[in-house]
This record gives sequence, C-alpha cells and structure tokens, in this order.
Amino acid sequence: MSQTVVSLYLVPTPIGNLRDITLRAIDTLQSVDVILAEDTRTSGILLKHLQISKNLQSYHSFNEHKAVEKLVGRMKKGETFALISDAGTPAISDPGFLLVRAVLAAGLEVQCLPGATAFVPALVSSGLPNDRFVFEGFLPHKKGRKTRIDALVDESRTLIFYESPHRLLKTLEQLAEAFGADRQGAVARELSKLHEEIARGTLVELIDYYQVNPLKGEIVLVVAGCAEQRESRAEKQEKKQAEWKKEKKPRKEID
Repeated sequence: MSQTVVSLYLVPTPIGNLRDITLRAIDTLQSVDVILAEDTRTSGILLKHLQISKNLQSYHSFNEHKAVEKLVGRMKKGETFALISDAGTPAISDPGFLLVRAVLAAGLEVQCLPGATAFVPALVSSGLPNDRFVFEGFLPHKKGRKTRIDALVDESRTLIFYESPHRLLKTLEQLAEAFGADRQGAVARELSKLHEEIARGTLVELIDYYQVNPLKGEIVLVVAGCAEQRESRAEKQEKKQAEWKKEKKPRKEID
C-alpha cells in the first residue's frame, strides 16, 4: 500500500515554553522543502534554537489572498510545505484556512500535526465545565461586537475567547453587562511561560482584579455558559397531563 504524499503540513509550535515542541514537529520541519511563517523573525528564533535551516517564507493575513494560488501551483510541481504560526496551531485565529481549502480543492493532501493550542490548557485549568464548549476566538473590535455578544447570552456551553491585554477590561465589562456580573469566568495569560497566571472568579471580580493588577501577555478568556433552565419532575408530569387532556378533548362536530 503506497503512502499518501502530503503537500502541506500544519505544524503547531510552542505557545511559550520552547520545550513543548514535539519530536514529530521537528522531524516534519526538517523534511519539508519550504516553511511558511506568520512572522519570519519570530519563527527564525525558534528554528535557530532547533538547529533547523530551511527556506523560510512569509505567509500572513496581509499576503495570504495573493499567495495561495502560487503556493498551490508549486505544490502541484512537487514541493512540500509546512505552515507555522508565531505560536500554537496554525489556522486557529491565525492565517491558514484559505490555504488549506485551496490545497484540498486542488486534490492535494493536507495533514495537521497535534500540538500546542492555547485555549485547551486554559479551558481545562479554568475549573469550568469542559465537556461542551464553544471557541469564539477574537470578538470583532468594533462593528458587530455587541451583536456577537448578544447572540451568546443564552449559550449554555462554556465560552472561550482570545483577547489582547488592552481590550480585556472592556470585554469583561461588556460580557458582565450582557451575561450578568455574577457569571463565572477565568483569565489565563502567559501560559507555559515564567509568569503564567490563571485568575478565576465572577466577571465583576475579574474586572476588579485587573483594574489594579498590570496586564501583559497573550490572553485566553473562559466564561461559563448560561445555566440551563431544567424542568422539575412535577413540571414535566403536569405538562404531559395537559397535553394528554388536550388530545382526549372531544372535537366539536362540524355541520
């Protein structure tokens, strides 16, 4: 059985601690012809640390629309590529989706390696339910922001957001206004780094905390979902009886 030739690898990179790189990620980066990087300067530091010397090319949100067609053309000629972001798994709130879609549409093979993603450790260590969750990424900065938040008011699953330090307080305040100040949340920042911190509490407690504590680094905000309104056994029985009586009620004869 012949092995499928992969044209594009999506390779997760550490979100902070360089030792979180996987052996398979290193092998893949060493084996491809070209490495596509969100920021060649940032990725260059990682590759130097790993002692990997490869053709490094820029691929980011400002050039991806123009670059996709040419990259797919090169893949059709046999070149293999690895896509990496500054940190974490490519295409998660980072460029990558357009390229993956185009490569698949061309009948070529794409493979994503497992590895670092910031929202997973943030969710698991938040103390909030993690059996069902929704990843929202970054909220819109201006247009559509309130609409997006309002659409999540009745969401019962745990919510996960990415946010920047200078917008976190504004986001917490808007969520507290929409969801209620007593909704539980957790703010995870600088995960896997020296100053890793996870603050837990109600939205208003988190607002109070970050109003007096300096905020730096990459941030994942986890917020509890809306409590589901569950019917009691008596309410369910009463509802069933009402439906049964309605079905058994004789219909009036039509002349």
